[in-house]
Amino acid sequence: MKRIVAIALLLALAGLMAAVASLAGEIRRQSLIDEAQPADAIIVLGAAEYRGRPSPVLEARLNHALFLFLKHMAPRIITTGGAGGDPVFTEGSVGRAYLAEHGVPPEAIVVEREGESTAQSVVAVVEIMRRMNLRSAIVVSDGYHILRVKRMLESSGLRVYGSPRPSAPPGDWQYYRQAVGYLLWRVGINV
Repeated sequence: MKRIVAIALLLALAGLMAAVASLAGEIRRQSLIDEAQPADAIIVLGAAEYRGRPSPVLEARLNHALFLFLKHMAPRIITTGGAGGDPVFTEGSVGRAYLAEHGVPPEAIVVEREGESTAQSVVAVVEIMRRMNLRSAIVVSDGYHILRVKRMLESSGLRVYGSPRPSAPPGDWQYYRQAVGYLLWRVGINV
């Protein structure tokens, strides 16, 4: 009996590992595709900020969103991200300030400043988009982040296009990390 249980556990583990590897491959493929096309909004996923200034990762995401906005891909930009330990600034508000300093009209920028995780930010963005009657979006983030966010937003009925910020390819672990995060989200664990 113990042998049967051990074999069943090994098979289940092998199946889980195969699912994670397959999903990581799908995340890698999505990370290389720029699907940007006209939409109702551009969503910029938050990243670290330092005393009111965007980190290099956040700045690169904001610059890519600015590029899309200037190409008239969407009339609005939604910046996301909570405080992340900073008592004064949020990633979303730092993103808004940066974009406004670079010529985006303040009325074209919507801020989500409560999310402490990707899942929390996505839930808040869906609510913002519903209230504003927005039905489609371009998601800007690092390439390895796009598929998970797209699927989360699509599960709420939105049309979503990914547009990864230009960057060097990440390590393979990022694809696996996102795969695990996506699978956890699918079973109701938000990370």
